[in-house]
Amino acid sequence: QVQLVESGGGLVQAGGPLRLSCAASGRTFYTMGWFRQAPGQEREFVAAINWSDDSTYYANFVKGRFTISRDNAKNTVYLQMNRLKAEDTAVYYCAAASRNYARDQKLYNSWGPGTQVTVSS
Repeated sequence: QVQLVESGGGLVQAGGPLRLSCAASGRTFYTMGWFRQAPGQEREFVAAINWSDDSTYYANFVKGRFTISRDNAKNTVYLQMNRLKAEDTAVYYCAAASRNYARDQKLYNSWGPGTQVTVSS
């Protein structure tokens, strides 16, 4: 089982940047991804990165604003968010999947506790 913990969330101004980090305690995974859940909404996919080949996948609403990356030495995945909007406000979760190129949240079997991102305007 992979243990995950997110960090970097907080209150930011609309239009500003924020970088989230997710540290993993193990590497029994193939894909790491970011999901988010706004109040009253279903959890949705944001971005994912395949650990073996660094392939990345993004939700359509990202529109080039977010970038997912990794640091193999630190077993850490990042989510760089730029030009934040009010609708980006949500709890952001890091997750790990035991298969390659996972995009469906049902394929992820390890989840972090989440970190709150609040965008003010």
